[in-house]
Amino acid sequence: MPQSTTLEQLRQEARDELAALIELRCRLGEDPWAFLPELPSVDEQVVATLREERLHSERWSPARARAYHPTAKAGDAARFEFEVLRDIAADHPELSRAVWSMLDRVPSSW
Repeated sequence: MPQSTTLEQLRQEARDELAALIELRCRLGEDPWAFLPELPSVDEQVVATLREERLHSERWSPARARAYHPTAKAGDAARFEFEVLRDIAADHPELSRAVWSMLDRVPSSW
């Protein structure tokens, strides 16, 4: 993430992404009352974006490969995801609530 990107900019980008997704699903005929509760919050969307960026970084890419390798020990992937999300919370304390709410929903195949 470039240093010039602020949390407010990330939140605005997340709002735009969510708005586009909502519009698309409505145009496809889905009932907003049915799918809106399933959508992430703006901060959760920011956390997902930051997580994705970290997965491609030099620091986290090798660790992810080890955690998701077929010979990895049980629980390695969950520990890896916890560490990545904890790192995001440490870098962006304002997102801590979103990070911790997402921990219960981290799928092992993310």
